[in-house]
Amino acid sequence: MKELEEGSRLTLDFAKITKIAEKCKDSIPVAIQHADTHEVILVAYTNELAMRKAFAERTLILWSTSRNELWEKGKTSGEMFDLIEARVNCEQNSLLYIVRPRRGGICHTRNLQGAPRNCYYRRINFDTLALENIDP
Repeated sequence: MKELEEGSRLTLDFAKITKIAEKCKDSIPVAIQHADTHEVILVAYTNELAMRKAFAERTLILWSTSRNELWEKGKTSGEMFDLIEARVNCEQNSLLYIVRPRRGGICHTRNLQGAPRNCYYRRINFDTLALENIDP
């Protein structure tokens, strides 16, 4: 078990934006929303190359800030997503992608049944800051 991804301790990476600014200078955040459930299933990043490729192919393509390369969601896992709509915020510094899964969930983690889940599968206890897995 990986503590960061499966544990119950809150260890937020408040330096993430600083790391991205240093390594991936031309990227912006993208909230990914499920077209049918309206659930936010992922927050990721894109740059102009990834955005244009996603728009042209109508599929979820992002920019991997950890690998500094195009991230074609589902290319290795098979968990691919059709890009239904894209929206921009008022300051034009973030995007919202509305997607529909071709199958399964979006996260690289799996629940106990082996099914992929959405990335927001742990709830924070306000009093203790402990994490509770709501899709074990």
